This record gives sequence, C-alpha cells and structure tokens, in this order.
Amino acid sequence: MDTTESPAEARAHFAVTGTSLYPYVVAVFVGLLLISNIGATKFIALGPLTFDGGALLFPLTYIIGDILSEVYGLRAARRAIVLGFAMAILAAATFWLIQIAPGADFWENQGAYEAILGFVPAIVLASVLGFLVGQLLNAYVLVRIKERTRERRLWLRLVSSTLVGEFADTLVFCTIYGLAFGLAAGEFLNYLAVGFAYKVTVEVVLLPVTYRVIAWVKRREPTYALAS
Repeated sequence: MDTTESPAEARAHFAVTGTSLYPYVVAVFVGLLLISNIGATKFIALGPLTFDGGALLFPLTYIIGDILSEVYGLRAARRAIVLGFAMAILAAATFWLIQIAPGADFWENQGAYEAILGFVPAIVLASVLGFLVGQLLNAYVLVRIKERTRERRLWLRLVSSTLVGEFADTLVFCTIYGLAFGLAAGEFLNYLAVGFAYKVTVEVVLLPVTYRVIAWVKRREPTYALAS
C-alpha cells in the first residue's frame, strides 16, 4: 500500500484569525485591568488627596470598554468584561496559592510578597465586583443611547456611560473597602469623591483621543464599514 502523503495532505493546517481588531482590543482591555489591580496595592498621597496606584491606568479600561461597546456592541463588550472578570479572579487565586506555598530555604522575601501581592479577600472582592458592575452598566448605557442617536452625538454616550459606570464602580469598591477596613464617614466620602472625580476627569480630558481611536477602529473593521 502506498502511504506517501500528497503535498496538500502533508501541509500543516491552522485556524484563520480573520481581520477583526476585536481580539487585540480585548487583550489591551484585560491587560490594563490586571496591571491596575496590581498597582492598586499601593496608596499614593498628593497633598490632601489619597488614591490607590491602580487609578493611574484603570480609567483607560473604561475608554477601551467604550470602544468595545461603540464598535462591537453590547454582547461583544459583555464577553470581554466577563473575560476580564475571570482573569482578575484567576490572578488573585494564583497570587494566593503562591503566597501559601512553602518557600525555598533561601527565600527571604515572604513578608514583602504578602505586603504587595498578598491575598486580601476584601480588596479582591471590592475590585472585581466594582469592575463587573461598572463596566456592564457603562456598556449598557452607551449601547442604549447609540440605539437612539446612531452615529451622532458620540460625546453624549461616552460621557453618559462614563458617569454611570464610573460612579457604580467607585461606589461598590469604596463601600466594600470601607466596611472591611472601618473607614470613617469622612474618609469614605473623600475616597469616593476623589476616585470618581479623577476617573471621570481623565476620560473627559481624553475624549479627543477616544474619538480618534474609535474612528480608526471603525474604518478598519470591514463589517462595520459595510454596515455604515
């Protein structure tokens, strides 16, 4: 029997990735979330203002979330949000398993590891639930407004969704964090107000950039351009 394979049969096969930018946008979205969660382990004080290190990049997750909702719709945005939520849980669980694993004889940094990446249930719960609630509301509000305005008034849906999503995110996080660590009423309100105001300000300041990125993605998505 002749078992020689033809060139076509011997050729390796691979899945087609397509031309959509969606996977890349989702990768940036999840990456920003994970980096922000690690950065949130340090608190920064600038004069009377106090905020966690995650605030440096976390507002960008809402900008990417806006791009996902505006270009790809609610279902695709929700899929990315759930993926980010799952990766945040996985990261926290992995850090915890590493924390409780027996250290090597020469390992002398257990205390430092626990101080930075140690598993703190309240912080993890506050972070992931705030993210999940805020991002889902952000996507829902943006898509519902777009159903009425179509391609007009992008600024309206970007700002409106940011106000709702960021407030819900900050409120959930600060409430869980405040209850767990006994923040006084004044400290809670300061943390809530500063966090919300900062995140919204960043997104509003970056609106021109968000506009250009959304336009760029829309032009390079064949199915979006075809529908337009």
